[in-house]
Amino acid sequence: MTKNGPVGYFVHHQGRGHAERAASIANVLVEQRGVTLFCAKPGIFPDLDERVEVVRIPSLFEANGDEAPAMATLAMPDTVHCAPLGWPAITSAFAAIAKWFEKARPALFVTDVSAELAQLARLCSVPHVAVLQHGERSDPGHLAAYDSAVGLLAPFAKDLEQSDRLANHRQKTHYASGVGIDCGHELRKNEARERLGLDPNREVVLVIAGGGGEGSPSAPLTLGARAEPDAQWITIGSVRSEWHETPPGNLDHRGWVDNPREWVAAADRVVSSCGNTTVHMVLASGKPWVVVPEWRYFDEQFCKAEVLDREGLAAVSRHWPSHAQAWEKLWRAARLIDVERQRVLIDTNSAQSAANWLDDLCRALWAGTGQKPPLEIVA
Repeated sequence: MTKNGPVGYFVHHQGRGHAERAASIANVLVEQRGVTLFCAKPGIFPDLDERVEVVRIPSLFEANGDEAPAMATLAMPDTVHCAPLGWPAITSAFAAIAKWFEKARPALFVTDVSAELAQLARLCSVPHVAVLQHGERSDPGHLAAYDSAVGLLAPFAKDLEQSDRLANHRQKTHYASGVGIDCGHELRKNEARERLGLDPNREVVLVIAGGGGEGSPSAPLTLGARAEPDAQWITIGSVRSEWHETPPGNLDHRGWVDNPREWVAAADRVVSSCGNTTVHMVLASGKPWVVVPEWRYFDEQFCKAEVLDREGLAAVSRHWPSHAQAWEKLWRAARLIDVERQRVLIDTNSAQSAANWLDDLCRALWAGTGQKPPLEIVA
């Protein structure tokens, strides 16, 4: 292991956003050193530089049917989040990464995200960087990962940091706002509407329905749309309906789309949850914005929504509005948002700055070593 050694980057395969930021960093970092990505589903990565190696490992989170049932109810220690006993796939995944540690002699290992793999790296004497998330992260598992890390990588702006983040964690954090998300040239509203075949003159409210669970409920949306008959309400993503709805004619469900940025650009106002990708797409576009956070582990979206509310970047409701007056109250707040402040929080050079930070960190950590093994990133 040396300052010129490989960087390992593990990527959680259940979130496309994890893969997109890993790919964006890897494509830049590979110009400076070798990169290897570890993931259970390599197909989730966008286009990668041909020099970036991708290694498939078994999933750490999905059962295969060969797990030991007698150990299924054994309690986990506080220092881990997902470490069931008797799972051969987990044994194989950890063995593959540990063997890579021995063979590649990496300069660094990045986890996006796994508290257990962060601790494995530390126990194997490999310095690691943990990707930071919003949420209630003061549990022993997260603290073990963050405290033992040589650095933390936050895929959001410093202004969006939680007020309760520990000072020693902030000191070793690199903030890379919007890394992995296409927030460069923003489409003009008229250009986006022409591409999508939307009326250039009618007000459009875009609802970005969440991908978690059964989808966002459409009943609250019928209330909002019915109260604004002159506006066109459009949903993209997964929506669930209920028997008692009476859908108005100005509510249009488009389902899953491949071009969400175009829909955001075409909108006058936006309603959404606050997953990392959605947050940065809306911030980059600059829109009056209503946020309704979804359930996630460790209250990730609720904590992120609190930050957006604190900074005056979104009008936040902890639950879906149940009457038209509740919608109007939220829209009054949303119309007061400074959309230019939303836009300035996006760093269009975040992938380059993150790659430079990782490379500099490797060199600083291994200063004084003589050998020069290759560099790898594991996703």
